[in-house]
Amino acid sequence: MKHLCVVCLVLISLNFASAEGPPEVTRGECLNGLAGELFPCGAVALLNKLDLRNSGIKAKRASDIWGWTDSQTGKEYAIVGMNNKTAFVDISDPVAPIHLGDLKTQTVSSVWRDIKVYKDHAYIVSEARGHGMQVFDLTRLRTPQDKPIEFTVDTHYKGFGSAHNIVINEDSGFAYAVGSNTCDRGMHVVDIRNPIRPRFSTCIDRSIFEPVNDRNNKHGEGYTHDAQCVNYKGPDIKFLGKEICFCANADTVNIVDVTDKSAPYQISVKTYNGVGYTHQGWLTEDHRYFLLGDETDEMNGAHPTKTLIWDMQSLESPSYLSSHWHSTMAIDHNMYVRGNYVYQANYDAGLRVLDLSKIGEGKLQEVAFFDSEPSSNVAAFKGAWSIFPYYKSDVVVLSNTSGHLFILRPNLP
Repeated sequence: MKHLCVVCLVLISLNFASAEGPPEVTRGECLNGLAGELFPCGAVALLNKLDLRNSGIKAKRASDIWGWTDSQTGKEYAIVGMNNKTAFVDISDPVAPIHLGDLKTQTVSSVWRDIKVYKDHAYIVSEARGHGMQVFDLTRLRTPQDKPIEFTVDTHYKGFGSAHNIVINEDSGFAYAVGSNTCDRGMHVVDIRNPIRPRFSTCIDRSIFEPVNDRNNKHGEGYTHDAQCVNYKGPDIKFLGKEICFCANADTVNIVDVTDKSAPYQISVKTYNGVGYTHQGWLTEDHRYFLLGDETDEMNGAHPTKTLIWDMQSLESPSYLSSHWHSTMAIDHNMYVRGNYVYQANYDAGLRVLDLSKIGEGKLQEVAFFDSEPSSNVAAFKGAWSIFPYYKSDVVVLSNTSGHLFILRPNLP
C-alpha cells in the first residue's frame, strides 16, 4: 500500500488517527451472527484478542502478520508487525496467548512492516528509511519469559534500506525484497539458504519487467508491490520445476522465470479492465489459478469488494477468467490459499474465507467471515491488514490496524 497518491496517503493517516479500534472483548463463539456479542461473524469463533500497543514496547498500530510453528515443540506463534516493533506471541494455547517480547525497529517508525519465515528464522523489512532486513532466530522464543522483553536482532542485512515487503520461496531458499530503494524498486533477491548469513543474489528490475504494449506504467516498469515465488508445479509443462514469481506490479501482473539468477526473464505481463492498484495475489495449490486483489478499484469505482480470478493454464498467455463480487464495500488487502479455501484480509470487512471448489467455473463462495471492524463497512484503509492461516491447529491470526491481534478459529465445511 505504497506509491498510491497524496490523497490516499492522507486518507490512510486520517483513518489510523481517528480509529478507536475494536471493542475490548476477548473471546466468544459465533452465536446468532455475533462473536463476543459484538463482532459480526459467520462460522468463525473469536478465541482471544490482544492489544499489543501497550504491551512491551509501546506502539500505535499494526500492519503485517506471519506465523511460525516450532518443529521441536509443536508450539505455534504469531509474529506481528507494528509501527515501531515486531511482536512475538505464543498462541499454542489460543485462548490464553502470551506476549513474549518485541524486536524494535532497526531505525525509525513506519506504517509498513512485513515478515516472512524460513527455517526457524524471521525476516523483517520495513519502509522505514535505512531499515534493511532484520533476521531473528525464532528458537529463542523457547526460553520462557515472565513478561514481554526487548529482543535483539541476530543479523542485519544492509543490502537495501527501505522495502515494502519480503517474499520468500521456502522451497528454493531465496528471499525477494519488493519495493525496496534498490533494483529500480523491483525485486532485490537474497540467498538465505544459510539463514543467518543472507547474501545478495541479483536484481529483478526494469531491464526485466517490460510494460504492456510498450505503454508507460504509471508507477514505473520496475516497481513490484508484492509477489509469490514458487517452484512451479502447474499445468504448463514448459515450466515444470522452474522457480517462477507471480508479481503484482501496481497496474500489471508480471510472471518472471527466476530459476537462473544470472539470467531471469519475464514470461508474460498482463493488465485488466478497471485497474486501480494491482496489490497482491495468491496461486491455488495446483498453480492453475491466480487470485488477485486490486487495492483501489473499490474507491475509484465505488463498487463492492472484488476478487479477480486468472487462469494460468499457459504462463506465456495467462487469461482473466472472471471476478467474484463480495457483499461488502471494503478494500481488499492480502489473501492466502490453504487447501480448498482462500483466506482474505479485507480491511473494514475483516476476515473472509471463500470456497474454491468451483473456481474453474469462475465462481467463489464465501463460507465464513469475521468482521474486526464492526462499526463500519466502507472503502477505507483500516481494519484487517493481513492474516495467517497455515497453522496445523487451523487457528487463523489476524492483525488489525488498531494494534490488536485477533486469534480466530473458522469452522469450515
